[in-house]
Amino acid sequence: MSPLLLSVLLSLVSAVAYAAAAIVQERVAASAGPRYAPLRRPAWWGAVMLNGVGAALHVAALAYGPLSLVQPLGALTIVFALPMAAVFVGRRAGRAAWWGAVTATAGLAGLLSLTGGTGAQSLAADERRLLAIGAFGLVALLFAAAHVVGRSVLRAVILAAAAGVAFGIASVFTKTVAVDFTPSAPLAQWPSLLVLSALAITGLLLSQASYRGAGLAAPLATVTVVNPVVAAAVGLTLFGESFRYGTAGTVAALICGAVAAGGLVRLTLDRMATPEDSLSVSDRNASGPEVRQRVDVGPVPGTRAHLEVEMRSRTVAGRP
Repeated sequence: MSPLLLSVLLSLVSAVAYAAAAIVQERVAASAGPRYAPLRRPAWWGAVMLNGVGAALHVAALAYGPLSLVQPLGALTIVFALPMAAVFVGRRAGRAAWWGAVTATAGLAGLLSLTGGTGAQSLAADERRLLAIGAFGLVALLFAAAHVVGRSVLRAVILAAAAGVAFGIASVFTKTVAVDFTPSAPLAQWPSLLVLSALAITGLLLSQASYRGAGLAAPLATVTVVNPVVAAAVGLTLFGESFRYGTAGTVAALICGAVAAGGLVRLTLDRMATPEDSLSVSDRNASGPEVRQRVDVGPVPGTRAHLEVEMRSRTVAGRP
């Protein structure tokens, strides 16, 4: 098998592993339990392992093939996730969801294929410090914004965007550690490793929370797009990377970015337009009560041989 073909195969299997991990995370999020870290759920740890396998295969693919080929193939995660969810968990996506997923994937693949590299480069200590502060600041801002938004789908998309930022900057720190690592001083990169670990864990927890009450497609597509876009933006600004084909490549990259963003918007709007009564029981449990909505529980009038209760929702003005 040629190295190029092996790289393609590893990239595709990596995308499948990421897709399987996302499906498991969405199923865990749809059930009752902690929103961010369901540590007592074995299925969640299985999703963590699948994410690790996907990352390892992605790195292996980069060892055998060019970045311009491996990165766009990684964008197929969302395309693989939809049919896999239909087959294994019975979650079928509609035409609008498929259209949004394919559009977002095509835009992202085009954008990544136009991004060039300048070889092995690293960041100075001050640049790493500023990048880490900026990354955690942006993630915190998105986290706060997610808790201000009332709609569960928008909240999930914002959390997924925060996870994508964390993963993208973690990729940048991974590159700098790989470039600067020397066997003679294996612990010299411990500050960057610490930041890398914190960003990876933060991204994992935020991505888990993003699936709660929002389904699979919109959060997964958001993480899949934001992650490499953020990493590419850092590469363009700090590593001196550029788009291929000069001005024409830059214009094409902007168009691809707009196409990917349009796909994300389509997925979000499709999920927001889903009627409440069409959601599964687990979805309704996962989304929880909306803001300003309470539940009244009272006895049913009349004499019964067995106990019955009546539940009805009501809105309490001025109270969350």
